[in-house]
Amino acid sequence: MRLLEVLDVSSNRLDGAVPPEIGGAVALRDLRMGRNSLTGHIPSQIGSCSSLIALDLSHNSLTGSVPRTVGNLTSLQVVNLSQNKLNGTLPVELSNLPSLHIFDVSHNMLSGDLPNSRFFKNIPESFIDDNAGLCSSRKNDSCSAVMPKPIVLNPNSSSNQSSQATPIAPNNMHHKKIILSISTLIAIAGGAAIAIGVVTISVLNRRARARASAPRSAPVVALSDDYLSQSPENDATSGKLVMFGKGSPEFSAGGHALLNKDCELGRGGFGAVYKTVLRDGQPVAIKKLTVSSLVKSKDDFERQVKMLSKVRHHNVVSLRGFYWTSSLQLLIYDYLPGGNLHKHLHECTEDNSLSWMERFDIILGVARGLTYLHQHGIIHYNLKSSNVLLDNNGEPRVGDYGLAKLLPMLDRYVLSSKIQSALGYMAPEFACKTVKITEKCDVYGFGVLVLEVLTGRKPVEYLEDDVVVLCDLVRSALEEGRPEDCMDPRLCGEFPMDEALPIIKLGLVCTSQVPSNRPDMAEVVNILELVRSPQDSAEDELV
Repeated sequence: MRLLEVLDVSSNRLDGAVPPEIGGAVALRDLRMGRNSLTGHIPSQIGSCSSLIALDLSHNSLTGSVPRTVGNLTSLQVVNLSQNKLNGTLPVELSNLPSLHIFDVSHNMLSGDLPNSRFFKNIPESFIDDNAGLCSSRKNDSCSAVMPKPIVLNPNSSSNQSSQATPIAPNNMHHKKIILSISTLIAIAGGAAIAIGVVTISVLNRRARARASAPRSAPVVALSDDYLSQSPENDATSGKLVMFGKGSPEFSAGGHALLNKDCELGRGGFGAVYKTVLRDGQPVAIKKLTVSSLVKSKDDFERQVKMLSKVRHHNVVSLRGFYWTSSLQLLIYDYLPGGNLHKHLHECTEDNSLSWMERFDIILGVARGLTYLHQHGIIHYNLKSSNVLLDNNGEPRVGDYGLAKLLPMLDRYVLSSKIQSALGYMAPEFACKTVKITEKCDVYGFGVLVLEVLTGRKPVEYLEDDVVVLCDLVRSALEEGRPEDCMDPRLCGEFPMDEALPIIKLGLVCTSQVPSNRPDMAEVVNILELVRSPQDSAEDELV
């Protein structure tokens, strides 16, 4: 327990409380217990996990307050406590966390002031949303737990002191007092608010008339944050929706349905994905980024997104457009009706599991897609089975590529824990600051994906008293002369071992610990094509 570094039990059906014994895991760096049915309080013993960098207890039913001992975790960078029933105030000790990048406590019942630190002064509203009593300077709120006293002005004070409130002693009752009560102050503030509102409405009407008279550009539509996210606190200004290429930039559904939870397709390290339909009837997938504090400036963001929009390949998901404000960023992609590869590998029965030919085609298609990205200078960083989507014909398309370039504030560990949410896909050089991150990281992830497709097993499996790493499992089976044990039992022997064996070996070569020992993706494609049609390649050599 003391040597445990990663504990991921998320998305199970765990109930009960978070065990206080977790405090004994002093080497724990990554604790993920989200999307379960946990109840009770967050144990204060968690403050003893001095190495903790990432903490995810989201989507449970935890109650009570955030323990003060969390402030002891000075290495903490990512915290997600959203979608619980936490109450009370956030402890001031949280201001002691110098490395904090993400602190999401949205959708709880918290109240009081935010801790006084640079991070919390600039915290995105999405991280604290749906906490009615939580006070934020970003929303111009102030806690009213202590009612202000009436202001008493002494008319006998000198002129140079008239701006200061002077208390009047009880024995000076014969002097006149000017007392501004709370109700008077509220009335004054209300009048000022009405005046400001009138001016604001006039300015907005004038802008609207000017906008209506200006020539309209087809691919650009101005939308408010209310329309897109139903979060009027996100941003007071309008954003810009940009669609690339042909197609209407308007949506057939109303704004209330654009990011409706009923339309949610799934959630990943960067945010949730929703489905909606354009006016021309074309369905699209919209990714709402939930790491606004880490996103680049508008100019850099648009420059990177427009570069990604030029990606056009049969095995890569196309980026259709984007929406930007300082607090809300959306990426709009083609919608793929076949779902993701993870679902087909791990949530299907033997009757509807993928055949050998389908698995081979998927491996080859992903390899071709990655080769195209690398040839255009794009490193994926986030390759895994849930980011490989299938179209109506079962053809694979690589999605979620290039997002790391939008988030310059991510260091290597946050990148590996936030993006590479499945530990088994992460190349070992992420843990070494002296090794350069290159396309060979994607090659490593591809190798793991190959073994996952062939075996039907997840990259890392957590058993009751053991952790099984897929690469090690396959390597041991080959060394012991049991290659058939590397294949998914649902294939029932319906595969040619002369094709399967070289692909297994290719997957292991791609997952070499040394980056220079891994092949380039173009070489991988050549090897796979040779395995698929060896007789054609032999004939080509004779010619």
